[in-house]
Amino acid sequence: MVSDVKRQACMKSGKYVKASAIDAKVNILFTCVGRRVALVQTFRRAAEKLGLSCMTVGTDVNPLSPALYICDRSVVTLPVTAQGYMAELLSVIKKNKIDLVIPTIDPELGILARHREEIEALGARVMISSSRVIDICQDKRLAYHFMKEHHFDTPWTAEISEVRADKLKYPVFLKPWDGSASRSNACARDRDELKTLSKTIPNCIVQEFISGQEYTCDVYVDFSGKVRCVVPRRRLEIRSGEVSKSQTVKMPKMMEACRRLVEHLGAGPGVVTLQCFLTDRNDIRFIEINPRFGGGVPLSIQAGADFPRWILSEWMSKKPRITFDGWRDSLYMLRYDEAVWVSASRMARITGQ
Repeated sequence: MVSDVKRQACMKSGKYVKASAIDAKVNILFTCVGRRVALVQTFRRAAEKLGLSCMTVGTDVNPLSPALYICDRSVVTLPVTAQGYMAELLSVIKKNKIDLVIPTIDPELGILARHREEIEALGARVMISSSRVIDICQDKRLAYHFMKEHHFDTPWTAEISEVRADKLKYPVFLKPWDGSASRSNACARDRDELKTLSKTIPNCIVQEFISGQEYTCDVYVDFSGKVRCVVPRRRLEIRSGEVSKSQTVKMPKMMEACRRLVEHLGAGPGVVTLQCFLTDRNDIRFIEINPRFGGGVPLSIQAGADFPRWILSEWMSKKPRITFDGWRDSLYMLRYDEAVWVSASRMARITGQ
């Protein structure tokens, strides 16, 4: 934990302070922690490897979120979109003397980025990209134009109001330009389906339909903004928008394309998640950029890309040894449901009821 003297100096300067090797404790806040049990556990293990005592704090709007009860301390918050959310979160950071903030969902990223200075004034490092990067990633129209401008292959994209249904090559893919977690995504096979489905999708855009094998790539960006590691994960099975079965694949061409894309974008620090297709012609076509930990990241960590340990090492002002492709190829992740058992008394303490 950063000492109180350091914290006071930090608050006066308006900047976070890096931890030193003599700091023996780290307090980590996972915001909107939801079901990210495995992510919390990987940070705990990483802290133990580094000889750090670790306290985890989780926040979520839903008191039934499993990962809340895995964390050492838990806080039920207002919704991310509520007016008082940020004030509440800053209070949690100050009260628990948080050193690192790990965001987990898209809707909170822009809010945290806009309040980065306030967070860092309290002595915490927030693992988040700039507001500019987040704006590009969260608006699929902007992401499309960014990738085209920088010569990265991506499916043709347009707003529904800009297309002529009789001129399209079907099938086409429909989704909200500001959507996440595959919510409201749909495929239209003809003009009639396009007309019907587009009315049910808010902020609808139309995309060229791509066939091929889908990949998610975890990209680690160090605290200086340099891409240090890329792990492609072949998506074998999806459940509720999140990967349930996956396989690591060492594919130098894809890894290099991901590195260039993230560096052009200027994303990071931390983990940036890219989604792409490998087509039958062996072309790599990018479809999504998410500047946060992806739901399937435990596979990459288990394969040897120890993002939590690297983040904590850098927080301690150490330089972790990272090899760009130094992780295990063809490791499979086959997820299954587990249970978190919570007593009524603990539930009452967290919910305040």
